[in-house]
Amino acid sequence: FMEGYGGMLSSVQRRALRDIAACRTAALGGHVDICDQCGHQQIAYNSCRNRHCLKCQATAAADWMEARKAELLPTEYFHTVFTLPATLGSIALQNPRVVYGLLFKAAAETLRRVAADPKHLGAEIGFLAVLHTWGQNLQHHPHVHCVVPGGGLAPDGSHWVACRPGFFLPVRVLSRVFRGKFLALLRSAFDRGKLSFHGKQATLADPVVFQSRLSLATKTEWVVHAKPPFGGPEQVLKYLARYTHRAAISNRRLIRLEGDEVEFLWKDYADERKRKTMALKAVEFIRRFLLHVLPAGFVRVRHYGFLSNRVCQEKLALCRSLMADGAVVAAPVPDPKVGDESGADATACPVCGRG
Repeated sequence: FMEGYGGMLSSVQRRALRDIAACRTAALGGHVDICDQCGHQQIAYNSCRNRHCLKCQATAAADWMEARKAELLPTEYFHTVFTLPATLGSIALQNPRVVYGLLFKAAAETLRRVAADPKHLGAEIGFLAVLHTWGQNLQHHPHVHCVVPGGGLAPDGSHWVACRPGFFLPVRVLSRVFRGKFLALLRSAFDRGKLSFHGKQATLADPVVFQSRLSLATKTEWVVHAKPPFGGPEQVLKYLARYTHRAAISNRRLIRLEGDEVEFLWKDYADERKRKTMALKAVEFIRRFLLHVLPAGFVRVRHYGFLSNRVCQEKLALCRSLMADGAVVAAPVPDPKVGDESGADATACPVCGRG
């Protein structure tokens, strides 16, 4: 892989590849775990703690979920996905920090603007957004998942505005507003010299060619998907654990490595969501995986509206008091366990199960 693609990798991609290869091997050292009940001992090699590693995210996800417990409201939650069209994918690959940032901004401004419109909800909403850059087959597929409580604060803060049961905002309106906002932001970034192009994409540096690409994107319907509402806070936490701390593929989807091929499970959404297997050359598998290594310091989970860090505690207290007529209602949330990707408790003794 390095012989074929090494010269194209960023320093962050190189580090991710190096860390993941060494994770939980003798290369990083280790320690001995001893069960405090039956005395069973096992060697545990240290983790690399790279945020793109498939084996290092369980503890981080559990810690993050624990911090989010206090932000859950006693209402139904909705899941909305904003997807970047394939015509703009190559621009994102060569300018990930800029384009992914614009994807966050356009999605957030779309939700807040449509929700604030009196014709729809007429309220200030709060939500978290999570960036994913992959599809089930590991190809480049940038999209943002948003988890939103079903309602918001009235403009004057005097009452809680609840959405209709089972329905949050119209998808068609969200799609049109999202397309307009993102293309305007992308055009502005180009005009300010924030985008760069090289290789096969070098012609996009020409303003005429770039505008032609934007015009092509304007003529297509952009995908904004709204999933059914969650059943309650417990389901929200289970969802968050799957989506906030994952990098491209989970270990449980890997089936085998034989010769120079990797085989893994994937879900074909174009064929009625059927589960299938895919075999790739190991070099191609690594190439696809590294497409999803984010720039250094790029924040892939963000909070907006009344859930933004600056006003979160104050606004959440107001939301709860308004929703419960002055009484603070605590959402029933189970304590998440530190587990592996299957949800099993990673701290339990494998022999006695008690220690």
